[in-house]
Amino acid sequence: PGEVDRGHNGGPIKKTDGTPVAVGRIEKMSKSRKNVVGLEEVSENYGIDAARLLILSDSPPERDVEWTEGGIEGAWKYLNRLWRLVTQADFSNSLNKFPVTERSTEMKRKIHGTIHDMTQDLERFHFNKAVARLRELSNALEDFSTAKGDGAVLKEGCEALVKLMAPMMPHIAEELWQHLGHKEMIVDTAWPEADKAYLANDTATIAIQVNGKLRATITLPRDAAQHDAEKAALDEPAVQKAMEGKAPKKVIVVPNRIINVVV
Repeated sequence: PGEVDRGHNGGPIKKTDGTPVAVGRIEKMSKSRKNVVGLEEVSENYGIDAARLLILSDSPPERDVEWTEGGIEGAWKYLNRLWRLVTQADFSNSLNKFPVTERSTEMKRKIHGTIHDMTQDLERFHFNKAVARLRELSNALEDFSTAKGDGAVLKEGCEALVKLMAPMMPHIAEELWQHLGHKEMIVDTAWPEADKAYLANDTATIAIQVNGKLRATITLPRDAAQHDAEKAALDEPAVQKAMEGKAPKKVIVVPNRIINVVV
């Protein structure tokens, strides 16, 4: 409440005379108990989007939400971070004329991985997980922006971020969408789709067996050619030792998973 502040030791005190205040147990909001948080007050001080964010991020839908001043302030501060991220982003540093850097590739993996995972979270009503993924993506975009990453990738990430936040924080999402140069309302646009090319890892860890017994593991490019996979397996020292100088009768390759050498 407005009558209480934090003392030097971090404990709650009265603003008027500095006397300590006892912190009571968590109670259900009720008009009879006069502990209801007024929607108008929250809207005026923090905005409705902050309230939405706090409610959705606090816990799964089947559990009660613990409303605290610290929680709503934290949500409001995060919205301000999102605003600064998108409005202050420099999209002019485009590297489209040059080879794609590993940093840009990793950022695109993060963008499309978030789209994929968050879409599933929303379909399953796992709103708290969806908010957590938003935070992870915004953190990654902040780091990418600070490192002067490819402006085209940065803009792609910011647009995805704004679209993903729209169902939960529609007001700030609409403002940021307009800031990004779009004339149509975000509510009239399609939900983002993840590019499958950025969802899979570039490499696969493959188990190598000799006569059904595990002898080694190797890392190969995902979907490597069968000839290359066989050669890599047979060149492995532990496999050669297990073969005892014998020629392989058969090499069974299960792509991206296992190679079994039969001697």
